[in-house]
Amino acid sequence: MLQRRPIFPNVIEMNFQARERIGCCVYLVYDGPEWMLIDIGFEETVEEIVELIRQMDFPLSQCKLIVATHADVDHVQGLAKLKQILRAPVAAHPRAAEILASGDPIATYAHIPAQDIFMDMPSVKVDQTIDEGDTLTVGNLSLEVWFTPGHTDNQLSFRMGELLFSGDNIYRDGCVGVIDAHHGSSIEDFLSSLRRIRQSDVKWLLPSHGPPFRKDDALLDATIARLEEYLYRADFGTCAKDWPLLDQWDQELAEGKLPE
Repeated sequence: MLQRRPIFPNVIEMNFQARERIGCCVYLVYDGPEWMLIDIGFEETVEEIVELIRQMDFPLSQCKLIVATHADVDHVQGLAKLKQILRAPVAAHPRAAEILASGDPIATYAHIPAQDIFMDMPSVKVDQTIDEGDTLTVGNLSLEVWFTPGHTDNQLSFRMGELLFSGDNIYRDGCVGVIDAHHGSSIEDFLSSLRRIRQSDVKWLLPSHGPPFRKDDALLDATIARLEEYLYRADFGTCAKDWPLLDQWDQELAEGKLPE
């Protein structure tokens, strides 16, 4: 039997358990013999993760739920394979459910032709759609579902006591998940999600990439301020709310102002 290495009571993160980076953060939440998974990562690592779970003496038949934080290929490519192995139900936001059912390669970022990225995205049926205000249970544990869009329009976070499984909202270095109009990103929604996290009384953030970290209000404030600037910059194209430079240029054109 492999010794369990929980990062918090009732929470094992599979990269930490393996002592090497094998993909996005995959959280195993357990109480007694019952357990659930938050995300799974790429298809090629599914068997390794299942074997780790088996070696930690978790009964595979006691997996109550496989949850997708959102429908990005680096989080969900392995869902179909894992579901076949565990015979456990899959849960996701309703918008993610549509994407996963079709295996949409564009919405999942599996295909990015401009960068010559072409990955398989096996389709998978979502058995349970979940949204803001729902509660997930495993044993005697309860996880409150938060709808936290911005990175995508289908991202969920999960609160369990003082812990927040925070998806791709923010990482320990203050970075956030990719902002891309083709991906369904919204800077304004992102800001709302970050402000909600900032205003909450959770103590720890467990992101989908990188290490868990203590909630740092100063870090969140700096990230929120940066994204507020993005609303008025051309850097993120149509995700920006406005580009003040064009209004300035209109005025200069009307005045016939020459370069200075």
